[in-house]
Amino acid sequence: MLVETIAYALIGLAVGTGVLVLLPEYFPAARTMTVSTAVVAALLAGLIARYALDERAPGASLALSAVCSALLVSVLARPDLVDRTGRRRTGRHRPA
Repeated sequence: MLVETIAYALIGLAVGTGVLVLLPEYFPAARTMTVSTAVVAALLAGLIARYALDERAPGASLALSAVCSALLVSVLARPDLVDRTGRRRTGRHRPA
């Protein structure tokens, strides 16, 4: 149980850090908020999947943990703040 919980936390940490490294312009919120959302989502999803699958498929619960963490972190993304060249917009106006 303890090893799986640590694995879920590491998955969340990897998802949160990975999204900030790959797409930093989409996440204007604080970096700690993005990473902590990923870690908490991975922990909750992993533990729920572990109990739902009756502890028979640890690989499936790890995979579900990663998928749910990525989905919940994507809620924080703000693609409306990025222009077509990939840079962050400086003004507060909306395009026509």
